Amino acid sequence: MSKILVVDDEVNSLKVLSATLKKGGYDVQTARGGEEAISRFSENEYNLVLSDYRMPGMDGEELLNKLKTIAPSVPVVLMTGYGTIELAVIAMKKGAYSYMTKPVNMEALLTIVKEALMSKDKEYTGNSDEYQFLNIFGSSDAIKEVFGMVRRICKTDANVLILGESGTGKELIARAIHYYSLKSGGPFIPLDCTTIPSELIESELFGYEKGAFTCAYDNKTGLLEMADKGTIFMDEIGDLDYSLQKKLLRFLQEKEFYRLGGNEKVKVDARVLAATNLDLEAAVEKGVFRTDLYYRLNVITIHMPTLKERKDDIPILVSHFLDMFNSKNNKSIMGVEESVIDTFMNYDWPGNVRELENTMERAVILCSYDYINMDCLPQKFRLIGNEPQNSEEFNLQEIEKRVITKALDANGWNQSKSAELLGISRKQLRTKMKNLGLS
Repeated sequence: MSKILVVDDEVNSLKVLSATLKKGGYDVQTARGGEEAISRFSENEYNLVLSDYRMPGMDGEELLNKLKTIAPSVPVVLMTGYGTIELAVIAMKKGAYSYMTKPVNMEALLTIVKEALMSKDKEYTGNSDEYQFLNIFGSSDAIKEVFGMVRRICKTDANVLILGESGTGKELIARAIHYYSLKSGGPFIPLDCTTIPSELIESELFGYEKGAFTCAYDNKTGLLEMADKGTIFMDEIGDLDYSLQKKLLRFLQEKEFYRLGGNEKVKVDARVLAATNLDLEAAVEKGVFRTDLYYRLNVITIHMPTLKERKDDIPILVSHFLDMFNSKNNKSIMGVEESVIDTFMNYDWPGNVRELENTMERAVILCSYDYINMDCLPQKFRLIGNEPQNSEEFNLQEIEKRVITKALDANGWNQSKSAELLGISRKQLRTKMKNLGLS
């Protein structure tokens, strides 16, 4: 069992973080500050340190510096408020594994802790019989091809474009490329191009100088600059505003840029990984995505298979998610009934691996038996199971539309609640509603 030291001067924060990590199956100890943390290292060995950045006395960066001397192989994850993200990124360049913004998302915390613990052994030594690559699981030919591509390109500095539907694991692949790359000692900075308003994304990406616009009271470091000596992952690149694409292209060509309102070039050595669920070639033809940027990003392409294309991996993924959510929820469900596996194998998984993960989490939480059975699954599986799948009139799109409409009707067309019922994200639901003509 991995041993984690949590460092924070706030008692309530220590309690919440400790409880979450213990539910995740970790042995957890706490320290009320940097000095106490260093003292604990004289008596114990730890596999990971999770520390607040701002603390009285010894802060997170000073603690990191001391830990790199007394325990250089122990990964350190820093927690920081939004206003100190730049300081956390600087700390990453000094050896911190990663950072999380407060308030901490507990699911994301467990993911980063798992990745940090696995990153201690960065060299992948698996053979064709292995079914795990970092935190990506599968043994199908489709996913093995992806693993092989990652191994071939990770030690290069080439730009990579990751294509695939939502929920297929594009960010997991990007993280794997980074962690096995020559820039693994630098930061991994993710940016979802759909979550930041178009009028703000330029300043977030490139930063700005004091006085560049109203309310620019001080200099701001952009995400590209934060990713120096590391990797920036631009998710949903197909949604990037057209006017900003030219500036990104210039950076990819010259590895330098101007901050907003700045007169001095900023040089950055960052690898760019991009991903999208859109057909970029079609976007180029429509004139909404620059041809030159497309070819600059598309040096290496990785196609992430849908779960429908790698159904042989479903039993492996089910087993992995069962172990994960058993541990997270302090349960001891022994397995999954064959009827459930058969249902999963016959379902097309429009939400891909993320949908399977959400389905398994729900099943584990609701299951009161030794084995997960059909009663533990969302209603949509029973609805689809009753459809005439061998009939000539069978139409998957119509069934999907019917199921989504029922979920929306049941929740008064509240998209968040309907997405939760369906086991997909709200963003996926909105996309499906648009494609199916539901509004």
